[in-house]
Amino acid sequence: MSQTMTAQVLPELQMSAPRPVRPGQGPPVSAPVVAATAWRVLVVDPDIGDPLADQLRRHGHEPVGVTQGSAALQRHADADLVLLALELPDLDGLEVCRAIRSVSRVPVIIVTARQSELDCVLGLQAGADDYVTKPYGTRELMARIEAVMRRAQWQPTAVEEIRHGSLLIDVNSRRVSVDGAEVALTRKEFDLLCLLASYPDTVVPRKQLLKQVWGDSWSRRTVDTHVSSLRGKLGDSGWIVTVRGVGFRLGHR
Repeated sequence: MSQTMTAQVLPELQMSAPRPVRPGQGPPVSAPVVAATAWRVLVVDPDIGDPLADQLRRHGHEPVGVTQGSAALQRHADADLVLLALELPDLDGLEVCRAIRSVSRVPVIIVTARQSELDCVLGLQAGADDYVTKPYGTRELMARIEAVMRRAQWQPTAVEEIRHGSLLIDVNSRRVSVDGAEVALTRKEFDLLCLLASYPDTVVPRKQLLKQVWGDSWSRRTVDTHVSSLRGKLGDSGWIVTVRGVGFRLGHR
């Protein structure tokens, strides 16, 4: 007997509509642009003259600026988003990104003057969710912030523990066990399993998995490879069910 599964996708944030302009009247230059959601943004940049903080305020966000990587490591826990420069006076920006990512799921966008492809790849591999090069347009940066924060809505940050039959996922310690036996997973395998387990009755589309776990920077084959590896480590292929043409959902052993 077959059962039809319907993929459910979390609603995206709605952008506020632009204010109408009367004929013959230009748009107010200093008028604030109200964002759909206001976020506390940690700006890590030694250039105190950078107008980024003012831009964020005009869009309704709450920027908090620090000039050193060591300060970023102390204050990122209170932020909804981190905008991280690579050119820091005390620590290498990539190391700061790796350190934040090792203990937190807070979204990180690297904002830097380094424009080479290699620098971009290294930034993404260090755990950044996006990479923006200077000079940048304000609209582009704000759009990228919106996109990163939409993807972040899929992250199970409010749940400390997920139980599904004999499967136990400790979100905080990033530990997984089946029937009490611990299962060693890579970072991406854990993120993939945690995402599926957070929506146990939902088929998560392949495209959404790529966006959330890999940031759209990997091929479609990447999901299949990690799903196959997860099934082997969990000890049964029934833990992850393939819904042809749609994506994957958490199953039962």
